[in-house]
Amino acid sequence: MENTLPLADNVSSDVLFRIRGVVGRTLLIDAVSAAALLGLWWYFYFVRYNRRKGALALRWVEAACSNKGRILEAHWFGACCLQAHLDFAAHWFENAQVIIRLRPRPIPLKWLFSLWRKQKETLTFEADLDYAPGFHLEVFRHRWLTHRHTHVARGLRDWAISRPRPVVLTTRTHWSHELTPVVNTLMTSRGHNLVSVRFRPDSPHLAASVPLEALSDEQAAAGFLSVLRDLAAGASTSRQ
Repeated sequence: MENTLPLADNVSSDVLFRIRGVVGRTLLIDAVSAAALLGLWWYFYFVRYNRRKGALALRWVEAACSNKGRILEAHWFGACCLQAHLDFAAHWFENAQVIIRLRPRPIPLKWLFSLWRKQKETLTFEADLDYAPGFHLEVFRHRWLTHRHTHVARGLRDWAISRPRPVVLTTRTHWSHELTPVVNTLMTSRGHNLVSVRFRPDSPHLAASVPLEALSDEQAAAGFLSVLRDLAAGASTSRQ
């Protein structure tokens, strides 16, 4: 009888240890399964979100084309890039395509990284013109915003604060007359949403990008296409 009790205690401790191990493994499996299900839900939910957002922007572009253009085909490259080919009436655009780049929402780490780098969702329009431009031109729009002038005005009343017009900083040593119509269009209020514009003699002759948030409806998309038409007209005029 003296040796039975310690043996029973050892057996009970061993059983309790095994039960705890089983419970621990079960909880770990449940946690991993829940994380996997959450990851799958996150991925497919935001894939669908991106596709709805891209398709909506594409519908606005097509509606803005009215009877002058239509979408021939559209393809998704991954969950963040939508490419569509468009067909326009004569003397509008040739070999036109739209590329919509969205944030990588389905992959949380990439999404957070894009937010940290302040990357914007964009719509890029590429096309050939009736007359190939005889120049290379790349324009990038930058804005500097500050509220510091309010503090300066409170401290020093003799400051004269004015709002300047757009300023062009160029790497060209000689400003040719053929660039003037294009740059004038970019400096107007109609072209203020463009992020970048590129002209070149090779295809595509024209490429212009705009923040996707600026195309909030069909009217905004129509304004974007109107600016593109003005840019194309300016480049073609300088070529003729």
